Amino acid sequence: TSITERSHIRNVQRNSELTGALPENAHIGLPSPAPDIVKCSLISGDCLYFHYGCDGQDDRGWGCGYRTLQTMAWWLCHSWCPPSPKAKCRPPPSLPEIQHALVAMGDKPASFAGSREWIGTVEASLILDYYYNVPCKVVHVRGGGIELNRAAEELHEHFQSQGSPVMMGGDRDNSSKGILGVCSRPEGQGSYLLVMDPHYYGPPLERAALQRLGLVSWKNVGSLDTSSFYNLCLPQTAKT
Repeated sequence: TSITERSHIRNVQRNSELTGALPENAHIGLPSPAPDIVKCSLISGDCLYFHYGCDGQDDRGWGCGYRTLQTMAWWLCHSWCPPSPKAKCRPPPSLPEIQHALVAMGDKPASFAGSREWIGTVEASLILDYYYNVPCKVVHVRGGGIELNRAAEELHEHFQSQGSPVMMGGDRDNSSKGILGVCSRPEGQGSYLLVMDPHYYGPPLERAALQRLGLVSWKNVGSLDTSSFYNLCLPQTAKT
């Protein structure tokens, strides 16, 4: 076998060991965010909760975007286009693989590889296209909560037509978040985002513990930082 094939086999083995310990569908069982919800749209299929240090690399303080990206990559392989029984799924790229890929495609300087530099929605879109040939739509939302309420309808359309997890990041609020769904109250009364927060470091947690700690929860859009802009990375996965 070639060096490339051996590397791919090691990645598959590492991915199996890693993902076997990660919680699946951590959002299942969450109660409705409000009693008067009129519309709710969620991801299709299954997803895993990737978080700080989940593969043994301590990335606290800078790796949240990478972890949200890994959740999206796992979904692409397992829920969007699962491999045939004899095929091998390209595992979510590791943090070093993500950095080296961004250098290889010319988006980052050579010094980025091996650094503790964070990534955002634009880098996530480049990586999903690089490894999975999936284009992404990056939506810029000005003014935080107010504008995000207006963007709720676009998120509804995304989850209904594409079904894929969304990555969210901002400037003042620069903590990467995975968005797994959106629910809306009657017109003008606000919306809620189903947030998967990768900012957890420690041993794997059960679904109930993740929900109890608020790591997977419904967040009122009005509670977000209104002085921050936000970007949304929406993988374009609709089957045509």
